[in-house]
Amino acid sequence: MMVSDTPIEMIYLTMLIASGILIIVYLLFGDILEGIGETVNFLNPILILAFITFFSASGFILEKVTTINRPVIIAISVLIALILDTLLNVFVLVPMSTAEESLTYTEDSLRGRVGKIIVPIPEGGFGEIVIRSKSGLISKPAAHYDTGMIDAGKRVLVIDNQQGVLLVVPYEDDT
Repeated sequence: MMVSDTPIEMIYLTMLIASGILIIVYLLFGDILEGIGETVNFLNPILILAFITFFSASGFILEKVTTINRPVIIAISVLIALILDTLLNVFVLVPMSTAEESLTYTEDSLRGRVGKIIVPIPEGGFGEIVIRSKSGLISKPAAHYDTGMIDAGKRVLVIDNQQGVLLVVPYEDDT
């Protein structure tokens, strides 16, 4: 059967190709569209594009390999797309959204942390500090917050960060 002089298989195939292209565009520029998802929670672009992909792929395959009439193929395709979309949401998207943040750190998150000097900081110069984190050791250049000198092996407190250099002061543990 034809829909406005276009075979239905061609419509399914066009939808499949268009949704594939939109998925690639979304992967590249998805951060821009995240604001839309924040305002309207039920309109997740990933789920919408996945539904269109699943619907068009199953409709195309069913049209090609079966002799079932068109309304039944559309109903089966919608059902398949709903089931696969639900599985995608429940088993992939929801666990990913509730997963912990990555183990990376920001320069500002190092403020207030205690580290150890591994390369001494001369007066008015730079040394190196190592800070323990959940993902391992973080090694960064360091300078004294005021103007003093700090020997290797001393514990220090990170006060600030300026252009990738941690500004530190000696740390005395009261416990």
